[in-house]
Amino acid sequence: MQLIKLCDFRQPFSLNDVGCGYGALLAFLAKRHRGAKVDYLGTDLSQAMIDQAKPSPRPSMRSQFVVTGDIPRVADYSVASGIFNVKLNQPTVRWTLFIQQTLAGMHAASRLGFAVNFLAPPGPDMQAIPELYRVSPDVWASHCERQFGAKVELIEGYGMREFTLLVRR
Repeated sequence: MQLIKLCDFRQPFSLNDVGCGYGALLAFLAKRHRGAKVDYLGTDLSQAMIDQAKPSPRPSMRSQFVVTGDIPRVADYSVASGIFNVKLNQPTVRWTLFIQQTLAGMHAASRLGFAVNFLAPPGPDMQAIPELYRVSPDVWASHCERQFGAKVELIEGYGMREFTLLVRR
């Protein structure tokens, strides 16, 4: 999982998981980072997804799930996986505004930084699907550098046609 490369697991930290779905990231953290001390908050728009989320079995990982479109607390880090990929029939201008607002909210809710991923542009052998949002990494990397004065690390080439931005204050 590229998003959590942002986190420093050597010390306790708090984490907002924006668009957490059923909490797969929490389960991943509990399995791969057993001794980590994490205060996890998962947020999602879908009550059905939150209903499927399970608290961490690890005593070192405090967890909570909330149905909301906002980020209700400031944490050390915030992450969002895949929430920008499917735009359906939204006009690109409107989708861009949604992304800008979400990134600003994640920045405001993160003391140390945030991480997001996007689908990369289609390759030459791929058909473009209008309902999917695909973008060049430089668009949002430069946006985060300009808007937030942040240091942005780009991770790509990890076996999926996507990229991850680690945005540090």
